[in-house]
Amino acid sequence: MTLRVRFSAEDLARVRLTTTPDPLAEATFSLPLLQRSGAAALEGWRQRSLRELSPVVRPLLELAPAGLDEYVPEAFIRVRGSTSLEHSLDATWSMPRHVWAADLSVAREWRPSVPRWIDELHDGDREATRLVDRAFRSYYDAVVAPYWRQLAACVQADRAHRVRLMAEHGVERLLATLHPSLRWESPVLHAPCSMDVDLPLEGRGLLLTPTFFLTAPVFRLDSADPDAPLEVRYPVARELGVYQAVLAPTGSGDEHLGHLSGLLGRTRARVLDAAAAGGGTAELARRAGISPASASEHATVLRTAGLITTQRTGSSVRHRLTPLGRALLDGTPC
Repeated sequence: MTLRVRFSAEDLARVRLTTTPDPLAEATFSLPLLQRSGAAALEGWRQRSLRELSPVVRPLLELAPAGLDEYVPEAFIRVRGSTSLEHSLDATWSMPRHVWAADLSVAREWRPSVPRWIDELHDGDREATRLVDRAFRSYYDAVVAPYWRQLAACVQADRAHRVRLMAEHGVERLLATLHPSLRWESPVLHAPCSMDVDLPLEGRGLLLTPTFFLTAPVFRLDSADPDAPLEVRYPVARELGVYQAVLAPTGSGDEHLGHLSGLLGRTRARVLDAAAAGGGTAELARRAGISPASASEHATVLRTAGLITTQRTGSSVRHRLTPLGRALLDGTPC
């Protein structure tokens, strides 16, 4: 069974990438994973998180339980461009009532026996809203916040890669390499589905959203706005090493570089970190604890990738981070 997303020339011109990961959406997508054992890459994170959970998070486990395939409550994955969980929650509670109503209709479609309190939440019940708001804050602090810097950097690294890919090779190469489970045969993007579906975009375009707490791509039409782009959320972590680097226990060695070690390699991540203060090759080598020859080699790779610049004055050189290198190191938007 296959979902076939059909593009026009207009749709190809309207492919966009989300700028930054949203804390509330990532927390929401993590809920089913936390409740489902079996993924070795996530097991350490699951066990640590379950030990830290407060009883106040129980409503969330009912809001987004395991076993509903790709469904999570749409209301909590709508915000984009947020800088904090506080901002995401404020924006979510401020959504118009027709959006909440549309989201509830989707919830009922996926869950015919949706709990009554979830109906009340979508109807604007203050007590239900207060309970869920409190639950998300507690849950995020225990389960997502300890890894947010690494997570955000991982997402930004993937986004930067996609932007370069689109700039150098075009949007069709971007679509062809989005995820191993997806197949691009111009002008159609094929995806696994529980039924055969043809979906012409008809000028709506496509919004690509890199997401950490996903194990497979998720396609979503906006239930409240039929003219909105089709959103494709795709997982940025595909290898065990990336999950382990991002979800490394707090207090591990090179903690602040955990998100980069799985992407660049531990030594190269140290060289990138060393370049944050600027300096010559010998300074980078000293800070990273490697030989000057090795530092020079790694600096060349980082410069080719657009992560550092090297300015030569006579016989001396000085390395500095580029804006992309800084964003990758800090886990901030590019």
